[in-house]
Amino acid sequence: MKRPVQFLGPAEAAGRLGVSAKALRLYEERGLLTPARNPAGWRSYGPDQMRRGGDIVALRALGLSLAQIAGVLEGGSEGLAPALAAHQALLEGRARQLADTIENVRGLRPNLDRGQTPTVEELVQLRDPAAERRVEFELPWPWGGERFTLHGIRPLNYIVGPLGSGKTRLASRLAEVLPSAVFLGLERVKDGRAAAQLQTDSGLRSRVQHAADWLVGDGATVSEALLTLLAGLEAEAPAILIVDMVEHGLDAATQQALAGYLRRRASDDRPLFLLTRSTVILDLESIGPGQCVILCPANHSPPTRVAPYVGAAGYEAVATCLATPEVRARTEGVIAWRPPQRDEFPSAMHP
Repeated sequence: MKRPVQFLGPAEAAGRLGVSAKALRLYEERGLLTPARNPAGWRSYGPDQMRRGGDIVALRALGLSLAQIAGVLEGGSEGLAPALAAHQALLEGRARQLADTIENVRGLRPNLDRGQTPTVEELVQLRDPAAERRVEFELPWPWGGERFTLHGIRPLNYIVGPLGSGKTRLASRLAEVLPSAVFLGLERVKDGRAAAQLQTDSGLRSRVQHAADWLVGDGATVSEALLTLLAGLEAEAPAILIVDMVEHGLDAATQQALAGYLRRRASDDRPLFLLTRSTVILDLESIGPGQCVILCPANHSPPTRVAPYVGAAGYEAVATCLATPEVRARTEGVIAWRPPQRDEFPSAMHP
């Protein structure tokens, strides 16, 4: 007996494809995917629609915009060259990491044959190339000089903390001590440097346009804030980029698209440190092995790495620092104030 063909509702279809229901609707609006309709008129997705949806999701993973995907599905090749070049660069970066790990294994085996047991650190580095990258320095105010050590810098690192916890000072200090690091502050749109770069650097302008097209395909809205951020992300010079409040000036849909874009482009070659208080940018339920959460506690104890699961030390503190984009919009521009320290008062005020 032939089994009936299964049709799925939008939520279940989106879940199986690993995208949002909004993304499915966007694919429909762009003419890429046409859902069936059940007798009640509701959208439904059968085997043909799911295959088509799977193709779209796979092409998105290659970095293609929806406009480029439309051309590919129709047999065209316009816009494929820059997308494939970017994907090639990403794969080559991963290949270099794998080659380095293989070389480390090759170096340990002769020593093992001679009876020299590798250290635990050497073995851990075979599993995770990022474990080789670390930073250590004295913490600035408000910590008062304690040592801070971060082992195993991940491709994507989130810095979280309540107002006044010192997270921006930590980020600034990281930018000072990490090689070739660049810090993008909240004044990044006003200072005009990104706009000037886009005017003079045609390569950067092309990369930013490609990234913007990709994000628009996921529902983002192009704005000066987004283009400035993309200029920093796509610049070739810095090895490490540190961004203050990455969601600054971006609406909820743009944050959602950006979160996926950041996860896709993150690599060990150029780690990202993102200060955020948005539940969309930092979705604790979707943290992967290439991501790390650093909490700056409210009591000014030293920053600490927090494991992303309920019950882990610091997890609840991280969760309470995050808010939806709507709530973040209401507190945009709010800063913490600290009273002057004793040595900062005018001398006439000293006893």
